[in-house]
Amino acid sequence: MHKLKLGITTAAFALVTPLTTAVLAEAPPASASPARVAAADPAPEVYGRAVYLLDASSEKARLDKNGGKRMPIASLTKMMTAYLVLRQAKPTDEVKVTSADVDYANDGGGTTADLSPGDRVPVKDLLYGLLLPSGADAAHALARTYGPGVDGFVAKMNATAKQLGLNDTHYVNPDGLPTSKGDGYSTARDQARLAEIALRDPAFAKVTSTPEYTAPETDGHGEYDWTNTNHLLGEPGVIGVKTGFTDAAGFCLAFAADRHGRRLVGVILGEDVSSRRFDTAESLLDWAGTDPDAAA
Repeated sequence: MHKLKLGITTAAFALVTPLTTAVLAEAPPASASPARVAAADPAPEVYGRAVYLLDASSEKARLDKNGGKRMPIASLTKMMTAYLVLRQAKPTDEVKVTSADVDYANDGGGTTADLSPGDRVPVKDLLYGLLLPSGADAAHALARTYGPGVDGFVAKMNATAKQLGLNDTHYVNPDGLPTSKGDGYSTARDQARLAEIALRDPAFAKVTSTPEYTAPETDGHGEYDWTNTNHLLGEPGVIGVKTGFTDAAGFCLAFAADRHGRRLVGVILGEDVSSRRFDTAESLLDWAGTDPDAAA
């Protein structure tokens, strides 16, 4: 993973051929293949190896391009990490940062929250360090604390995925960094479902919809300033959710917005151009948020 401190990479790669005909789908039963239906207006062109858009209010899939294909998901992994921590921890709980947490992120080439060993950071603040700059150090500290132990936490991640019906998802760590033993995987459909569930928690949605956050200096730690890597924030109704990148996963994005009384949640995996994932997400939200077929 390219090392970034407070933002996302702006590197661009060669354009891939866009999907010329969007596939529209109505959410099927869990055991069935997606059923294709026509929309009143054609969907915008979408890029990436997999794209999935869910109208959470009606539980209908609006667009499905390889939504069930298993792929690495990079830092979208941290959505499950945050979801689990919020279920176990109190906001005022303090997590002590260790050298192992910092070394893990640095040695793995991960993005970091620039945490300092010895700091004691409340969970409510550390979640911003996890989800805004996508801190692998924050992910390691939280997993180590609430596993207990990273391996124990990853086991909880996989057990929770099964409980939520995310049957094409497997985690190998709490951050999405590649490992010598292989990467975890999921699907655009599973990650959209996870994002929709996690966003039901106001604490999660508050973090993912925040563009910038400052954790003021306390007796336990110095001041931290974090900037959200999600450039979609600021568009109408957008409430998150998470960016990601590794060489294997490409540029990824989980996004969500409330438009005209409907909540739309989407995931883009395997995009070749960083900025284009945000353009694609914006186009999809504009299309699904205004198309009357979305309410059908």
